[in-house]
Amino acid sequence: MADWFLIVSIVVAFFLLCVVAVYFLVHYQHPDDKNDAYLPKLTVLIGFVLSGATVLLLPLDVANNEGYSGCDGYDTAVCGGLNMLLFWNIIYLTIPIFIFLLIPFMTFYYEADDGLLMAGTSVGVTPNSRIAEAIKYEAGVVLIFGTIFLVMYFTLAESAVPVVEYRGSIEGVGVSTTGNTGLPFQTSFLGVLTETDVTYIDAVQTTKSSQTISVDVTLMTFFAAFMTFLGWFFFAIFGGIGLAALPLDLILGFLHRPKHMDAVEFAEAQVNIRSRVNELVDVGELMKIQREERKLSGASAPRGLFGGLGKGVAASFSKTGREERSNLLEFKKAVYLLETDVEEFQNCSSHYNEYNPLIPYFSLVFGVLGVVLSLAWVIQICIGVLPNEPLTPFLNGYLRWFDTFFPLFGVLSVAILSLYLLLCALKGAFKFGLNFVIFQLHPMAVGKTYMSSFLFNIALVLLCALPVVQFTTTAFSDYARFTTVGQVFGIQIRYMKFFAWFWESKMFVYILVIVTGLTTLYLSCCKKEDRSKSSIYLRDRLRNRT
Repeated sequence: MADWFLIVSIVVAFFLLCVVAVYFLVHYQHPDDKNDAYLPKLTVLIGFVLSGATVLLLPLDVANNEGYSGCDGYDTAVCGGLNMLLFWNIIYLTIPIFIFLLIPFMTFYYEADDGLLMAGTSVGVTPNSRIAEAIKYEAGVVLIFGTIFLVMYFTLAESAVPVVEYRGSIEGVGVSTTGNTGLPFQTSFLGVLTETDVTYIDAVQTTKSSQTISVDVTLMTFFAAFMTFLGWFFFAIFGGIGLAALPLDLILGFLHRPKHMDAVEFAEAQVNIRSRVNELVDVGELMKIQREERKLSGASAPRGLFGGLGKGVAASFSKTGREERSNLLEFKKAVYLLETDVEEFQNCSSHYNEYNPLIPYFSLVFGVLGVVLSLAWVIQICIGVLPNEPLTPFLNGYLRWFDTFFPLFGVLSVAILSLYLLLCALKGAFKFGLNFVIFQLHPMAVGKTYMSSFLFNIALVLLCALPVVQFTTTAFSDYARFTTVGQVFGIQIRYMKFFAWFWESKMFVYILVIVTGLTTLYLSCCKKEDRSKSSIYLRDRLRNRT
């Protein structure tokens, strides 16, 4: 029978996730989306709950203890009785549905703008419906990733699990018990080993040999392996950046908190912002002129990140298309930095009396907590994950210590450490996009976030959710030894064809640690970039092309 405490915990956690998701969406959404984009909003809400549930299932799995052998009937006092395999299979199936079906479709649907964005606004062009455009582009996504998945599933869905084999016969070996037959079996009922038992065990030990067993994995397990493998490419980079950048930026938020400006500082800041605004206006005009010249010359305009099939894709990867996309991304970056500086300028001047003075101190507290969590993760990786045998239990010992008097603290600690890794991945993606103009920035700003940015960030969180679960299960292998997900990731997925080398070599974990170290050095040693120069450089480069 299921533990009522765990059932109540699931209901409460689900309710809290829904409340936080709604508040998050309402608080951050752009006013233009207030009475629009209902389907993308629903996708964002469910995706937020799904990503949180994925990470929180691990501490629930720890509390459930379904992997403990006593849960089969003879020692169920510590067993939660929940079917965690069912819960995890739902997660394994739902995440790829969101990443490859719902989120891309809603992105195409949101950006279609009633057909004008994708079909064009030229005279004589008949715009298609938003749904028709979204279905067309979604078909391309399904075709590409569906083909990859099917090929990999039919060729790689097998695990070669190593086992140790012993050979012997039990004839003539008796087993005595001392318990009452009317009570449930307990290991204490077994009698003490006799000399004959010891001799038999020594004889069997000599037959020890290593073998492998081929096990066909289920579709759900392969979904988990595929999504974990794909997500690690993002989590290893962005998570590593975020482990260093998140606590540092929070502390800098306190150090650079708004302070009242005197007349000279106010005038200098005002002149700097005004000149940057004029420079970005010039950049926008130059980009508009170049785009019109391309249209007049008959060249195809490159498509965006999500849009474009056929000729559109070819145009976007051409030299001219890459340059135009790079210029557009740099322009958006410069606009974002300008908006950030304008907001900080207002907090130091016209909005100074309205600014909440407690915000920087909260930022400092969470920044210090972030330093502790990041250091704890780095130490745990270096002494407990990378070595073949852990040098010391460290966090495993800390979590097991809680089990001796109040297990809920240990479960909450796993939840906090896991959620922190997801936040680091989000922070790392934004930090990477801000310093290396490769993909479009999708910052989360209060009251200024469009649905496309919501969808991008939810997709990133969902991609990193399963790698976080696998990584946390590996890091806390001693504490999570009786979890269902530990058996899936620690046995079936760990020894699966093709994927096994990546897990055994710990390549992604090494990348995570190296990126964290390089990011720490970069943020500590490199001089802060002069934001005013980025728009000047972009403007001069565009002028040289015209």
